[in-house]
Amino acid sequence: MNILQKIFSDHFEEMLYTLHPRQVVIENVDRMINCGDPSFGGAMYICPHCENMKFVPFRCKSRFCPSCGVKYSQARSTSMSFKLIHCVHRHCVFTIDDELRHFFLDDRSLLDCLFQAVRSVVLRMFHNINKSKNFVPGFICVLHTFGRPLEWIPHIHCLISEGGFSDDGSWRTVKHFNYTLLRKSFQTALLNLLESRLGPSFKKTKALIYRKDKNGFYVYAKPNLSDTDTVIKYISRYLGRPVIALKRIDSYDGEHVTFHYNRHEDNAYVKKTLPALDFMRLLIQHIPEKNFKMTRYYGLYSRHREIDKSLYKAIPKSKHQLLQSFTKWRSNIILSFGYDPLNCPKCKHEMLLVELYYDHHRVSLEKLYERTMAKAKCRSA
Repeated sequence: MNILQKIFSDHFEEMLYTLHPRQVVIENVDRMINCGDPSFGGAMYICPHCENMKFVPFRCKSRFCPSCGVKYSQARSTSMSFKLIHCVHRHCVFTIDDELRHFFLDDRSLLDCLFQAVRSVVLRMFHNINKSKNFVPGFICVLHTFGRPLEWIPHIHCLISEGGFSDDGSWRTVKHFNYTLLRKSFQTALLNLLESRLGPSFKKTKALIYRKDKNGFYVYAKPNLSDTDTVIKYISRYLGRPVIALKRIDSYDGEHVTFHYNRHEDNAYVKKTLPALDFMRLLIQHIPEKNFKMTRYYGLYSRHREIDKSLYKAIPKSKHQLLQSFTKWRSNIILSFGYDPLNCPKCKHEMLLVELYYDHHRVSLEKLYERTMAKAKCRSA
């Protein structure tokens, strides 16, 4: 077990009866605790040369898991890179007032309003450039609900192309972003959406926010991302990553957890010690609801957009297969640790998959194939 698995395993029952977690939390925590446990299945490999055998346990594939979450982040960032147009992109972050955070925690369906507000203001900003031609950018929104101290702080990371296609197919580069418009428009759009969802009871809070944030909500831009490699590396840091990396957890004595972070304001090193249950509460609040889309594509990157973007793709199709291989288990081990996990440790020949095990049950490849084909026939029928 890694240190996070140990913490949640020791206090799992206490979490159930004290924190009353959502069902999706229970499922993700249970999967994370048992990630890599051989009793839940795995794959058996054998060396055809010396007959040496090796068992590789299955992983949980939960984004809450620190190891599987990193793999998910790599896969999603690679998938995103295939959609990018060959142009400069700008990374903007849309934040909200502290007074609004609890609304999104109490009712997680309101998180959709954040996406809708960002979509409307970005499209409006580009539409104002030339209303007759209707220039549309490509932009990708990623929801983050946590900060470095693990507090609940929902905000949107948005990757926007510095330019857009018009209705007649012409491209226009846009270097100047009107941040005054973005701040005020985002504030207005979000507050109006929340009022429509929450009703008249929200009007008092809405008026308070307008008095408090006269210049709109804070919207700031990260450095421009000019080349594709920089874009992929940059977005992989933000896309679907686990709430906390294992290296940030310094110690656990059975009752208290100590972790560290660099404060966002001044990058100062901060070490914090919390009771295990409080630490767990901080983490599980960031587990999204099942099937909730944390990443959404708009404008030129949306599925229904009719314009032919194949001529403008940043990554040619010839490189797709190479990049996709980097998201696989074997390639990740080679890149991270410098050795091939399927090379026999004795004779260095490549090992072959011979059997799969699911929950203590041994399944030969022939039976697995027959079972898969039978299921496929049932679906088609």
